[in-house]
Amino acid sequence: MKSQLIKNAQIVNEGKTQFADVRITNQFIERIAPNIAASENDDVIDAQGSYLLPGMIDDQVHFREPGLTHKGSILTESRAAVAGGITSYMEMPNVNPSTTNKAALEAKYAIAEQHSYANYSFYLGATEHNLDDIKALDPKKVCGVKVFMGASTGNLLVENPQALEGIFRECPVLIVTHCEDGKTISKNNQRYEQQGIVPSITDHPKIRDAQACYASSSYTVSLAKKYNAQLHVLHITTEKELSLFTKGDTANKSITAEACVHHLYFSEQDYPALGNLIKCNPAIKAKTDRDALINAVKNNQIDIIATDHAPHTWQEKQTDYVNAPAGLPLVEHALLSLLEHVKHNRLSIEQVVEKTAHNPALRFKVDKRGFIKEGYYADLVLVSTQQTTKVSHDACRYLCGWTPFDGVEFSSKIVSTWVNGERLYDGKTVSKPSKPAMPLVFNR
Repeated sequence: MKSQLIKNAQIVNEGKTQFADVRITNQFIERIAPNIAASENDDVIDAQGSYLLPGMIDDQVHFREPGLTHKGSILTESRAAVAGGITSYMEMPNVNPSTTNKAALEAKYAIAEQHSYANYSFYLGATEHNLDDIKALDPKKVCGVKVFMGASTGNLLVENPQALEGIFRECPVLIVTHCEDGKTISKNNQRYEQQGIVPSITDHPKIRDAQACYASSSYTVSLAKKYNAQLHVLHITTEKELSLFTKGDTANKSITAEACVHHLYFSEQDYPALGNLIKCNPAIKAKTDRDALINAVKNNQIDIIATDHAPHTWQEKQTDYVNAPAGLPLVEHALLSLLEHVKHNRLSIEQVVEKTAHNPALRFKVDKRGFIKEGYYADLVLVSTQQTTKVSHDACRYLCGWTPFDGVEFSSKIVSTWVNGERLYDGKTVSKPSKPAMPLVFNR
């Protein structure tokens, strides 16, 4: 079998950027060196000075399968993710039926084995009655348990204190949480009703405000401390919440925090132009919150950057604010949006790699991924900062057919993506893997 030799790349790994060559043999990175001579067995790819990054490990996506496949599927959304430099993902349980037991988990793994373009894992969703299912999880196979602490649909909302304490006391894997306090949100909605005002999209961050987020996230953190649980708080959106999290190395923390690409890119100033297209929960908030999140990424209070990719159809988004679903598609342009922060000196490219690849691998203890190291899986993305990417609804790869970045021209371009050593994206076309993508394995 032929090897692949990537020449003249600027490798970004473990806080450093340096020119080196990389040889890929089968699924793995075989060798990294300043100058590797090509052999007859090598397919040579000249990186021409572009950045070679470890593929993004996205710890929060909603690919909508099973049951909601008019919005997206594991096939369509993982294919778009690969075009965006995402080589592994962890998918959420709020599908139909909800992923709340072993059978539902196994059904999703079976779909991914057949159809996924990127490597995968799936969360079990916590309910107020499935503690036995949680306790039976295999820590080496399942990324985590998702707990909706105050805002969800179906049977995935967990508010009962005894149920929550049982989860935090007994869970054998990482607990990830969506933190918004339902009582606070209800009170905010009631104020509009009492005044006879029908809220609009610009009211979204006032209804799902900082206090709703803080009330829930502070309670969550207190539970984790009480039971010495492993906790990862998803999509932090407010400056107020940052006081709950400490600076430092992710590998040494038992409580970690995440920011999402859209909360780092957009602010409430974008609602008049984009409307329901950027309606999401928790809400995009003030510019001061966005700036505080970026600073928290820099100072290591925020450990991980993810997408919370959550597609809905164009038609579903065109209704009034109150009835429009929350969520937006992001995986294809997430990494490009983060590189805009690099261009404008808000983040370094090394920090982007740390938060999107290294730290997800460390926090979830992902086996042999998230770094550019000899013996690791060749999950790689080649990015040129000499080329641009013009984004449009028509050109995006999501099943839903739209993107919140329509009309944006990003200052970089994803040139290639490798998954398990196979070059699936060449800057134009995403090829179907010749071998199935792999379930993530966790060293726990």
